[in-house]
Amino acid sequence: MLAGMHTRIKICGFTQAADIAAAVSLGADAIGLVQYPQSPRFVPTEQLAALTAGIPAFVTPVLLYVNASDAEIEAGLNAVPHAVLQFHGDETPEACERWGRPYLRAARIPDPDLEFFDLLQYSQRFQSAMGILLDAKIDAYGGGGQTFNWAAFDWSQPQLSASTRLVLSGGLTSANVIDGISAVKPWAVDVSSGVESGKGIKDPAKMQAFIEAVKSADTRQSVP
Repeated sequence: MLAGMHTRIKICGFTQAADIAAAVSLGADAIGLVQYPQSPRFVPTEQLAALTAGIPAFVTPVLLYVNASDAEIEAGLNAVPHAVLQFHGDETPEACERWGRPYLRAARIPDPDLEFFDLLQYSQRFQSAMGILLDAKIDAYGGGGQTFNWAAFDWSQPQLSASTRLVLSGGLTSANVIDGISAVKPWAVDVSSGVESGKGIKDPAKMQAFIEAVKSADTRQSVP
């Protein structure tokens, strides 16, 4: 990692304004809000504006959708006009691009012993995405709080370097994020359940420990 570079930190699944304020004060780069009704962390659209009102200019709000209707996405963007979009369903590149907004595209990584996944082809298909979010494939949509096999890919390939804007997600905690960053060398990391005391309820101490672990990983990688 080049001197001065740092791994961006996105914390997702907020349901309370106080938790968002705590995450911002601790140094989170992005705040994720789930717009998927089947999720226990779902935030109704009418609550979005109030929840995001205190997010400062240089912290990014991210709205997560799963096969949502145009009306649902439009309502979310009306509530949070400067939000980045995150797609976790079966959306095509055209469906992601049509909003003219920066977006993250989730890649659901299966068990390599059961199913082959061509991550390079996937990232090329969604080359317009600002980031490809790597998550473990589960039966349901959305994040499942499970890690995938980080050794399943050759991360040293130039095509899978930090230039492809990989976002490491899936089962991250303060205990394993250093290993994850060391293995994948992602542009960013994304955590939700790993910093919670309950579904949608963030634990400030866990958020702080996670952010400090990410900073520690960056320091280790910057040392020649």
